[in-house]
Amino acid sequence: MTNTLNQPKQFTRKDIQQQVTDTIIQQLEKGTIPWKQPWKGTGLPVNYTTGNKYRGVNVLLLWSSAIQNEFTSMEWGTFKQWTGKDETIRKGEKGSLIVYYDTFEKEVDGEMKNIPFLKSSIVFNKCQLNSYQKPELINLDNAGLTTTVKAIDEFVENTKATIQHSYLGACYNPSQDKIYMPYPEYFEDTNTCTATEGYYSTLLHELTHWTGGKDRIERTKGKKFEDVNYALEELVAEMGAAFLCSEFGIETLEKEDHSGYIAYWLKVLKDNKQCIFTASSEASKAVDFLHGLQPQ
Repeated sequence: MTNTLNQPKQFTRKDIQQQVTDTIIQQLEKGTIPWKQPWKGTGLPVNYTTGNKYRGVNVLLLWSSAIQNEFTSMEWGTFKQWTGKDETIRKGEKGSLIVYYDTFEKEVDGEMKNIPFLKSSIVFNKCQLNSYQKPELINLDNAGLTTTVKAIDEFVENTKATIQHSYLGACYNPSQDKIYMPYPEYFEDTNTCTATEGYYSTLLHELTHWTGGKDRIERTKGKKFEDVNYALEELVAEMGAAFLCSEFGIETLEKEDHSGYIAYWLKVLKDNKQCIFTASSEASKAVDFLHGLQPQ
């Protein structure tokens, strides 16, 4: 049997991008949306040693791994980091892929420059430790929902975004620089989330769109559904909302046509393996921008 605790192979940038995209595609083909947090209230994956939250595509990779392996913890670390804490990985456990950029020096036009390239590493979940004991399950259906709502209200208010409620659907209008939202009472409970969570997850989706407006991050947006930039911007908003919802401990609203929604994203990702990297990176930037508008 292969020793899964060895140092990971370093792939070329092209190979890593394809490997990551294939991982996300495999989840979609199983009917699982990788940018949807694994379990209610899980939060973003975090490195156990540094305390830093994982960003961009690594959030999707670790959420996907948590779903596949039914990990209940969002704490991760490399083999070296865990052993440095006097922890041991259970025999036979397989690590999870993450990626990061490194640089090397190269002469370009007579000048030495740092050239970025993509590398991979392997991390293990806290649930894979010999010392890990599974905690008692807690019913999170309505846990802390009232305080969560107040926290999101304050978070959104601090951005100074213009939000108008109406009888129409939800959208961000770039020309008016305004977010339109249905009235909260128009949302209903579903099998996956409450009406309250549906409202706020939709609002955070549109707020992520808002970050791409002029004089903010100013992302390029497409003008029609099949436009590449339109698809990319929608994926940014989907992931941005998912990242924010996980921080606030609420569930995201599931799309009405679940199978059609998944089929659409499968086509987008199969056509462009760079898409998932760009979208997840821009989503993290959008979330950072919104956090930067909050009082210190």
